Amino acid sequence: MASESKKAQKARAAEVYDLLVAEYPTAHCELTFRDEFHLGVATILSAQTTDVRVNMVTPELSRRYPTPEALANASQEDVEEIIRTTGFFRNKAKNIIGFARALTAEHSGRVPSTMAELSALPGVGRKTANVILGNAFGIDEGVVVDTHVKRISALMRFTKEKTPEKIEVDLIDLFPRERWTMLSHLLIWHGRRVCDAKKPRCEACAVSHLCPSSRV
Repeated sequence: MASESKKAQKARAAEVYDLLVAEYPTAHCELTFRDEFHLGVATILSAQTTDVRVNMVTPELSRRYPTPEALANASQEDVEEIIRTTGFFRNKAKNIIGFARALTAEHSGRVPSTMAELSALPGVGRKTANVILGNAFGIDEGVVVDTHVKRISALMRFTKEKTPEKIEVDLIDLFPRERWTMLSHLLIWHGRRVCDAKKPRCEACAVSHLCPSSRV
């Protein structure tokens, strides 16, 4: 597959996508949220930790601060205590409070639905904006590139790039827009359940025959 043409690569990518859809028909964002605001907060908290860990702290955070206005007026120390177990809690507390304050001051407490507006908010980079747009608004603006997506995209030789921004460009070129949000879910689910970073279970992989890195 070293000299695979772009046409052949796209055909293989389409087959990989279809097989993963069949393997994980219920794939979805595994962060627990009730609206776009709480999804934004949860996504900011998810940096350098697991969705499971984030889901352990967000119920109390949401109970204490159910709206952007409430979180905007929160004590930094109180928020830090609630989210402490997610790691980097001081910076994360600052970011989610800043996120809430910007929503309150600039958007009347509503989460905007464009990449430009979201990316201008404190704590929100392109990845977080893509999560919000794809999962709260159903807008396929880009591909969320987390550690699983980065690793599996390299193993599948969908990209040779190393940075999330450049990997996203390659994936956007390879897959149709309407598949961008689901593509991330599928690769993340596959990475968590089969294609483990330390011990990939290639023998149980639905797409091993299409993977240049397969061990079987």
